[in-house]
This record gives sequence, structure tokens and C-alpha cells, in this order.
Amino acid sequence: MAALASLPPLPPQFKSIQHHLRTAQEHDKRDPVVAYYCRLYAMQTGMKIDSKTPECRKFLSKLMDQLEALKKQLGDNEAITQEIVGCAHLENYALKMFLYADNEDRAGRFHKNMIKSFYTASLLIDAITVFGELTDENVKHRKYARWKATYIHNCLKNGETPQAGPVGIDDDNVDDEENEDAGATSLPTPPPQSSSSTYDPSNMPSSSYTGIQIPPGAHAPANTPAEVPHSTGVTSNTIQPTPQTLPTIDPALFSTVPQGDVRLTPEDFARAQKYCKYAGSALQYEDVSTAVQNLQKALKLLTTGRE
Repeated sequence: MAALASLPPLPPQFKSIQHHLRTAQEHDKRDPVVAYYCRLYAMQTGMKIDSKTPECRKFLSKLMDQLEALKKQLGDNEAITQEIVGCAHLENYALKMFLYADNEDRAGRFHKNMIKSFYTASLLIDAITVFGELTDENVKHRKYARWKATYIHNCLKNGETPQAGPVGIDDDNVDDEENEDAGATSLPTPPPQSSSSTYDPSNMPSSSYTGIQIPPGAHAPANTPAEVPHSTGVTSNTIQPTPQTLPTIDPALFSTVPQGDVRLTPEDFARAQKYCKYAGSALQYEDVSTAVQNLQKALKLLTTGRE
């Protein structure tokens, strides 16, 4: 992908979007779709903050140029041309990054990469708002991820050992300055292994994410580190993938004949399409369990008119 024109210095008014822009830059080669939506979020947010002062207008104009260039380069990519596909792509990517960090946290492996992954997951959930209002699950995951990044960063900075897994969220300890420090580390290019840490949804904000069931040992996305850095003191570096447990399939779904006089609304068709897109996105990460569950939901909706 061709390099994008550089942006002018960030105006002080846009401090709140600097990490979203940094995340976009980090993903220009790793995942251009993620990079596009991070920039779009920054653009929309910047317009709300200040679109009148000369330095802000100049910055937003250059950012708009980057968006147009990215959109042209991505061409007919469905994740750009169809919102439902783009939203599914971004949500799945954010979820995988969240799960990688949560797996490391629950295993007591505290290091800069997992802090970065928690914080980046929260930034990506911010970007999902370009598609509309966040679900309650998205809000909970964003709050938890941002707080965890700050909490673990503070503990390590003060020479303390963080408490692994979910603990009470202290909103007073989540502030912009600490978040800037927590999100400052760039993610390294990882080896092609997958995370093996077991994901236990108990005591988490939720065991589902916008209707997608979270499977144990879910794979981390392509840009999350699958190898713990030597500096963390962890003795075993190579992490082997965990076998996936497939969900039980409802035998009734093998019959594709609609049950009775099923009347599907446009909203039903949209939801069914969304489940199929989620399934396709999950397969990109070899996440068979999530794909099967979402396809089951689509089949049930189309044959019964109910979820």
C-alpha cells in the first residue's frame, strides 16, 4: 500500500484523538481497514471539537486527504463499501485484541505488549462509534480495557505486582495522562503463533460481545504479539494454540424449510446478514466456534423469524 502524505503537527485541541491516529498509523500495513476507521473516527471527533480555527481546519483537511487516499487504495473492499461488514471487521478485531490482553492478564503475564493491547482495544471500540451508538457490551469492554491498561501500567511503574484477572474498577485511577503512558508502546511484529491462554468469561464484564459468544482460547489477531518478551521474566516464551471446543448444533437447524408462515422484516434480513458477516470475519482468525454459532443464529432467524 502506498505511503500516505504526512499530517501537520497535531493542534493541542485534538489531544484526545492522538492515540487513535497513532493506532491508525500502526495499522496502515497490518490492517488498512482498521487504519481507515481509526482515521475516520479521529476526523469525526476532530470536527466536533474544533473545525473553525485555522490550524485545526488545516489539520482536518490533511486528514481528509488521507482518508480519501486510503479509500481509493482499498477500492471495492467490502469492509469499506458496506458498513455492516466494516463494523463486523472492527468489532472482531477489537475483541481479539481484548482477548489476547485478557488471556495474558489472567495468566499473570504482565508486560508492555498486553498493556498496549488492552488500551488499543479500547481505542478500536471508540472507532466503532462511526457506525452508530455502542452496545452495552462494547461500553463495558471499553471501560474495562482502558481501566486495566492504566491499572497494570501504574503497578509496574511503581514496582508493584498487579492483581491478575478482574478486580474492582476504580474510576478515579483512569485518567488521560496515565492512558497516554499506557498506550505509548508500539506493538512489535509478532511471530505467526497463536495465544494459548485460556479465556474464562466468569466474572468478566460479559461472556459475549455484540451477540458473539467468546470461545475459550480464542486466537489473537494478526498484529498482537504471540510471544512474551524475554524482559517479562516469563520462562516459557513459545505459546501453543489451544484446541477449540465446537458448540453443539441444534438438529432442528438441519431443516432449511421455514416453520409455518414466517414473515421476515427488513430488520430480520439485516440481522441475518450481520450474523453471516460476523461468521466470515471469525473465520479469518480461524475461530470456528464463533463462526458456527453466528451461522446458527442466522439460520434460526431465517427459518423461524425468531432469535
